[in-house]
Amino acid sequence: MISSILLLQLLASVGMASVIWFVQIAHYPLHYHVPADSFVAYQRSHMYRVTFIVAPLMLTETIAAAWLLFLPLPCELVDLAWIGITLVVLLWISTAVWQVPCHRRLEIGRDERALRTLIHTNWIRTALWTARSVVACAMVWPLLSGTTTL
Repeated sequence: MISSILLLQLLASVGMASVIWFVQIAHYPLHYHVPADSFVAYQRSHMYRVTFIVAPLMLTETIAAAWLLFLPLPCELVDLAWIGITLVVLLWISTAVWQVPCHRRLEIGRDERALRTLIHTNWIRTALWTARSVVACAMVWPLLSGTTTL
């Protein structure tokens, strides 16, 4: 069961890291090219559509990371599990404090300051999800290399 949760965490974390890098490098900067008269419709559509990708991955990652804290992990994975859940908490805080308010402002209308803030503060999530992926890989590696059995 532990290996299944570790793999689930890995898939969700790497999935979110991939999504966030795409969003940061390609998708968010393209918001600048959306005409003002169609910006609100574009932003609302973006929020609706991206939720179908991001919500399941974020929830899966959060549940898996939390669940691991209650399982009898090998000693070498315990610290990584705590680092992992800390990163998840920081991701949720960043999302709630910076990204959600920016998206809400952009749903009302084109707001250059909100767009700049969104893109700049999203680097925090990009770094955190990259770190989450590294932690998830580090937790799975002992299983793949045969140095730990669960």
